[in-house]
Amino acid sequence: MEGSSPPKEWRVPRNDWDQPPWNRWSFQNVRKLLPTEDVSRGSMAVSPLEENLQSIGSVEFRTVAGGNTTVDKMLDDTFTDGFLIRHKGKIVHESYHNGMTASTPHLAQSVSKSVTSTVTGILIGKGLMDPQAPISDYLPELKETAWNGAKLQHVLDMASGVKFVEEYTDPHSDIGKTDVACGWREPPADIDSSDWPTSMWDQILGLKETDADHGSRFYYRSIETDVIAHAMQRITGKSLAQLVSDEIWTKMGAETSAYFTVDSAGYCLADGGFNATLRDFARFGQLYLDPNQTIIPKAWIDDCRKGNHGLFNDEMRETFPKGRYRNQFWIEDYTEETIICLGVFGQLIYIMPSHDIVAVKLSTFPDFIDGKKELDAIAAIKAVAQELTQ
Repeated sequence: MEGSSPPKEWRVPRNDWDQPPWNRWSFQNVRKLLPTEDVSRGSMAVSPLEENLQSIGSVEFRTVAGGNTTVDKMLDDTFTDGFLIRHKGKIVHESYHNGMTASTPHLAQSVSKSVTSTVTGILIGKGLMDPQAPISDYLPELKETAWNGAKLQHVLDMASGVKFVEEYTDPHSDIGKTDVACGWREPPADIDSSDWPTSMWDQILGLKETDADHGSRFYYRSIETDVIAHAMQRITGKSLAQLVSDEIWTKMGAETSAYFTVDSAGYCLADGGFNATLRDFARFGQLYLDPNQTIIPKAWIDDCRKGNHGLFNDEMRETFPKGRYRNQFWIEDYTEETIICLGVFGQLIYIMPSHDIVAVKLSTFPDFIDGKKELDAIAAIKAVAQELTQ
């Protein structure tokens, strides 16, 4: 995409913009490809990030495959765009790769879910939402859908019984329809898509089938986050971008305004469309560690870190054997308080209370999901944590 105008063979294909090799450029330039809405940082003073920079590149650790490697090599091997570690509130490492800079917003993919649910936690703290209330209390139209009878907590934990196939490599699956509904892709050319939803709300209303009782199982479905976001918009009269701005971005002293991609109805994509800088993601993660912050209710943080840790399934236990899913956060080990924000293609915020560490990794994997690369990044963070606390 360099040059004026770039040659045709260099231009990002409309339906492959988030695929390799194009994602190496596109994840830092989403605003040039899709319509968006600002998440304003407002006029608040920027929250300073203190530094205690240390050389961690040579820290060694064991990979998932069983070999030894270093943090520096892991960053190269896992298609890193940005990597930052805060220990005891101070940056000990900050590095940029693949042309990214400190002022570059980067697509968060499903890390967006944790940002969205944090606003839910704030609204619960204000008494505007109740996790035990039926989701249809906030969106009465859902009584005519598969979400009828599901509680807000079920949706937060991805434990509703709604049938939705999240198969990223199948453009005809439900998540493939989401890509079209949210404006990320054109419909596949090989089928009649005239009855496909043209907005996220249309897709939500069109899901009528359940394949389990509400609250009986965990199954990862991105559209659950969009249901939560629509509920928050309905009760506040604000867009999701306004809510994240008002409740988080302005109050935490973000350095740079963020943004969401929007669909044809102007709805911000809660499940994966958030874009922000590496440093501001670190500020966000720090809120879940700072005992003196007043932005996120303590009860919500406690519930994420050490509450009823939700459910899980065998597929996800292959990555996190003791894992759970709670409030749109991943729980690596239900016996510990670490919580994780994860997004496809290697987006990660790792919040580790036991070592007072927040680590952020923004990446452009060549595959949607690569558990080995994710676990190697986590292993590197843990090795650094041990090094810092010796």
